[in-house]
Amino acid sequence: MFRMSLVLATLLAGTPLAAAPTTSLAQDAKVFGKRESAWSVKVSPSGGKVVMLIGGPAGSTIVKVFDLSTGASKAILGSRDSKESLDWCDFANEQKLICRYSGISRLDGVLIPFGRHMLVNADGSGMKALGQKASDKDKGLRQFDGRVIDWLPEDGTAVLMARQYLAEEGTTGTNLARTTSGLAVDRIELETLDFKTIEQPRDAISDYMTDGQGNVRLAIIDAQFGGELTGKTRFRYRKQGSREWLPLGEWVSSTNEGIYPVAIEGQSNTAFVLKKTSGRDALYRMALDGSGTMTMIASNPRVDIGNVVRVGRGRKVIGYSFTDEFTEVVYFDPEYETLSSSLGKALPKSPLIHFSGSSNDNQKMLIFAGADTQPGTYMFLDRGTKKLSTIADVRPELSGRALASVKAVTYAAADGTKIPAYVTMPAGASGKNMPAVVLPHGGPSSRDEWGFDWLPQFLASRGYVVVQPQYRGSAGYGEEFLNGNALRNWRIAMSDIGDSARYLAKEGIADPNRIAIVGWSYGGYAALQSAATQPTLYKAAVAIAPVTDLGQLKKDAEQYTNARLVAEQVGSGPHIAEGSPARLAGNIQVPVLLFHGDMDLNVDVGHSERMNSVLKKAGKNVQYTRYPDLDHQLDDSNARADMLMKIGTALQAAIGN
Repeated sequence: MFRMSLVLATLLAGTPLAAAPTTSLAQDAKVFGKRESAWSVKVSPSGGKVVMLIGGPAGSTIVKVFDLSTGASKAILGSRDSKESLDWCDFANEQKLICRYSGISRLDGVLIPFGRHMLVNADGSGMKALGQKASDKDKGLRQFDGRVIDWLPEDGTAVLMARQYLAEEGTTGTNLARTTSGLAVDRIELETLDFKTIEQPRDAISDYMTDGQGNVRLAIIDAQFGGELTGKTRFRYRKQGSREWLPLGEWVSSTNEGIYPVAIEGQSNTAFVLKKTSGRDALYRMALDGSGTMTMIASNPRVDIGNVVRVGRGRKVIGYSFTDEFTEVVYFDPEYETLSSSLGKALPKSPLIHFSGSSNDNQKMLIFAGADTQPGTYMFLDRGTKKLSTIADVRPELSGRALASVKAVTYAAADGTKIPAYVTMPAGASGKNMPAVVLPHGGPSSRDEWGFDWLPQFLASRGYVVVQPQYRGSAGYGEEFLNGNALRNWRIAMSDIGDSARYLAKEGIADPNRIAIVGWSYGGYAALQSAATQPTLYKAAVAIAPVTDLGQLKKDAEQYTNARLVAEQVGSGPHIAEGSPARLAGNIQVPVLLFHGDMDLNVDVGHSERMNSVLKKAGKNVQYTRYPDLDHQLDDSNARADMLMKIGTALQAAIGN
């Protein structure tokens, strides 16, 4: 994993003659199904050490610490499988790390997510919990222990953590029971774990935000009614040096109206907020001096502004990002604009470059570089010596392999609306009269981005041209394009998705008689609903963790705090039955593959169970695979390889290669 050399894959220069797969299906399923080898890479305050998460066998994860001066490395932690996932680790100081792990448990038949933080020495010793200690007298379920909201890098001996408190049941004859509950902010001393409460526990507050200089400046309040979220979020702020909370604004999810703070900058005493302007998210700077003065920083006539870009421990805001055909970062800090430009020249074949961490003095930095045909490389930059060294390749097993290029295109929908999409062309393909796969994204209010993606790359490795339509209902293109959402307005979304297949055929890229559809989550729903409502367009449908019944989707949420939001998103009316593929199984004429993890918190496994059942009763060709103990992402190399093998076999039979 550790080597001091620069290794980058070469971008394809074009698409010469057509070529059949040169590797076996089993080989491709294994290498593309394998989880990433490195992620969550962080550098220590001095820049002398690096910690990263490494994908182990199946769904396990290993935490590894590297000493950059000696080249020595040590695995200090590990998860056994995907039941409890290590999410990230970062340096609290040179000797200590904070790591977060999470998982999903089942309680009385209901799936319950949980998350915990732990403090551990850089050599793996001295592991301790950072959250409030659990008690058998706790009133309620302790799901999450909180969040680190300020690393206090100038201090290095403590962190600020928003910690979840639970009140305790009283005990007869004693006053020792804890009576407070809610989210508090504690300053935790890392050496002793002694703490001082900075903000008292409050049930109404869901999160806090600091200015990166140790001052709690923003409180976030998610409104509830009868224990359910309403979709209205209120924000309170403090002036510098004050303890008084003042109203800042609110955001309403159902209408996407209001403001949403994304960062506070102590140096300028301002908040960076997103606000709808001309139907798209624009970025503003808002004064926190009591005047409420707002100054627009950035807007885009085609897409939403995404977020701010920060460096180090989240202290300094150096720019903002947006995604049109490609993701772009605009730096308003001239130092980083110059550095980014220099890195772009040094790494011309890896245009996706971002800063993923830095030492406290910003002289030693972690850089991520990738492209459509380059899965990604983490590098270490010493700005003093100007030496750029490779730390880890994200997918070393694909090194040297010719991957498929990805091109941004636009096609016309049935009503003339221009729909953006990405087309992944197999390496060496002719680009004419090819078997094709339509791959709609999940969400539905999400979108695809240009770059490496293991699923379309696997499909391309088997000789299929892949189109990823950004159908109406996709996020990032403004309020009008969002079109409410693609559950209520599924007909327009399905039409846009189908038009991407017709676009490939019209352009001569795809053989119209050899097109399949594959999708995950909402994309899986789209695959099944498209097969039911456009039964002659596709020759096979593959659905991974799909929604199959809109009514059931609302019912599934009834035991969670987001029940009200899901009900509003799905709505009521005839579109519930008409938009549920499990109620339209008789219309489906093509082979169907279903895949689902039985610990899926996003979409209950019952959706695939029911779809499998009704398809079988209707005498349809269906193959269903249920993966035990896996969640929505199927984050297990063995499970993914198995799934890709079955997908590859089914597509070969349905549309060839």
